[in-house]
Amino acid sequence: MKELVVLSGKGGTGKTTVVASFAALAQDKVMVDCDVDAADLHLLLQPTNSKANEFWSGQTACIDEQKCSQCGLCQDVCRFGAITDLRVDPTSCEGCGFCFHVCPEAAITMRPNLSGKWFISDTRYGPLVHARLGVAQENSGKLVTLVRQEAKKIAEAQRFDLTLSDGPPGIGCPVIASLSGASLALIVTEPSLSGIHDMDRVVAVCRHFRVPAVVCINKYDINEENSLAIEEHSRQQGAEVVARIAFDNVVTEALSHGVPLVEYSTNGVSRQIQDLWQTISSRW
Repeated sequence: MKELVVLSGKGGTGKTTVVASFAALAQDKVMVDCDVDAADLHLLLQPTNSKANEFWSGQTACIDEQKCSQCGLCQDVCRFGAITDLRVDPTSCEGCGFCFHVCPEAAITMRPNLSGKWFISDTRYGPLVHARLGVAQENSGKLVTLVRQEAKKIAEAQRFDLTLSDGPPGIGCPVIASLSGASLALIVTEPSLSGIHDMDRVVAVCRHFRVPAVVCINKYDINEENSLAIEEHSRQQGAEVVARIAFDNVVTEALSHGVPLVEYSTNGVSRQIQDLWQTISSRW
């Protein structure tokens, strides 16, 4: 079974647009949205019959007023200012457990957090595993690992040979959780200075985890000089540029209609994405 993860050094490069089009073009696959902090692949794939599951992660301190002697020690040692007037602010609490260990009356317990939900949904393109992290919740890398594992189970059960992953932007923990063990990484970038800089960092992360990486330059024609610079950077880092996709307002039109680009239009940019998919799939 192969896993293609689509990444970007920064947000807004067109990563989800590419993944949604791949979902419409590929056969026998399961899709997974690893961008759990701001999941949006479901907006284009229009899932139905979603099965929701709770995601528990981290912990928050809770003070038992019946046991508390009001010594104030927990409030004094809390480095995050989460305890005021012997009450815990769950948004400020980092779950470190220091107050739990120093409380002389054993009046503090650490309770697990309901940090979000993850879903297994049906789409007309195949099963989709996605998630929604709660407001101000952390441990998104753990949630990314969870949705990837569930997608793998579905692929094995239904004998699919491909997993399409819409990865998060950047190079942080969720990106590492999305990337490790993948068969191929497609990095979608744009010809801006920040796009070049952030693409370099993602390529370096792929190289560190020994995941083969290829590059797609989206909206290459808005600055062809920078597009040439991206190609040079990619060659130096051993990542081949496999596609140059032009800027076209039809992409925005497809997004506003909530459908993958290759289904909304069959010309121009849509054909370039189809060619990109042929190039990617030939590497299996």
